[in-house]
Amino acid sequence: MAKDEEPPRHIALYRQVRDFAMFAHPLSKYGPPALLFVDALLCSLIIYKVSYTEIDWKAYMEQIEQYVQGERDYTNIKGGTGPLVYPAAHVYIYLALYYITDKGRNILLAQRIFGVLYLATIATVMACYRRAKAPLYIFPMLILSKRLHSIFVLRLFNDCFTVFFLWVAIYTFQRRLWTLGSLTYSWGLGIKMSLLLALPAIGVTLFLGRGLQGGLKQGWLMAQVQIILAFPFLPTNAVGYLSRAFEFSRQFLFKWTVNWRFMGEENFLSKEFSITLLVGHISALVVFITTRWLRPAEKPIMELITNALKWEEPLGKMQHAVSIRISPNYILTTILTANAIGLLFARSLHYQFYAYIALATPFLLWRSGMHPILQYMTWAAQEWAWNVYPSTDTSSMVVVGVLFLTVASVWWGTRNDFVNLKGEGASKVT
Repeated sequence: MAKDEEPPRHIALYRQVRDFAMFAHPLSKYGPPALLFVDALLCSLIIYKVSYTEIDWKAYMEQIEQYVQGERDYTNIKGGTGPLVYPAAHVYIYLALYYITDKGRNILLAQRIFGVLYLATIATVMACYRRAKAPLYIFPMLILSKRLHSIFVLRLFNDCFTVFFLWVAIYTFQRRLWTLGSLTYSWGLGIKMSLLLALPAIGVTLFLGRGLQGGLKQGWLMAQVQIILAFPFLPTNAVGYLSRAFEFSRQFLFKWTVNWRFMGEENFLSKEFSITLLVGHISALVVFITTRWLRPAEKPIMELITNALKWEEPLGKMQHAVSIRISPNYILTTILTANAIGLLFARSLHYQFYAYIALATPFLLWRSGMHPILQYMTWAAQEWAWNVYPSTDTSSMVVVGVLFLTVASVWWGTRNDFVNLKGEGASKVT
């Protein structure tokens, strides 16, 4: 074909579609708003056409009723589904909903509020994806999840608020608003302790972005937020609050598990299985920290540890250069990977935990380097597994298998990140 000759129509069309899918077409910028508009219509349709399902909302309101009546001992606050086992920010959010929805009786209004929360969450996720330079073709996976819509507008779980604040924190970290990100993350952690899974990656990010002392200051700020949130309950029964709000010894029921059902109840409940998962979780984090997450530092990990123990800035004069390498893509990849690792090795996942997975999977599959068709096939398998109720041996194997594939493929797919730093001062991940 001559240099000035126009390509055949089908080739030209293919190139336009490719450019549109990769945010290289002028019209691509309208893709996310269009998807969000479609999702808003879908949410409205679900709210008005699909029956609301009562699971925890009534129990939340019963617990808040006791708080309103003056109860401040966490161990005495209970609802129809059991005791209050969430930190204090959960109480404050649902206290506001308690008054807004006529003590929880106006379910339709609550669903509308959660619909707005859902759309705000999707919009924030899309903004994070854009800052990480993710392609447009993965965005449809964000709005096509049946289970995710159900979690938000039909179940009204507190995970919805937790996930929203996690993504807001990620976005603020991407904007290098470190203090605001720490405050937002800690508020989300104050709703549900599930956000602890992301803490190792956030710690590494703050260390590389702010240095040892700067990172520790951010950690202390997060702790202060938790103390302030808990303050009304501490004078009455501080130990009771901590044991309920952050209950690490909680017993898990086999009948509700979505992920490890194929192991059988005896193995699921065994102490050996619990220890194996803990060792696996720690080992996976160590592998990612040492071989992926600390690469921007361009220093051996033992040197970093030695300098830190001497209370010296481990990065020294390189701090500014390293901080520049902490790109929006790096931040999103690292935090979402830490979350995926935690969920992979979690003892038991319930259906609402899909809120932490569904919004992260498209990006992580893209970062893995999989072919787009394989990305969509993997996402579809995961979506199917999380919509099987009750879970089966097969669906639980798919849940665990996709999480494992996601974590392993991200590790492999990021193998070339930050490999050409010497003499360049820039990272492959922008």
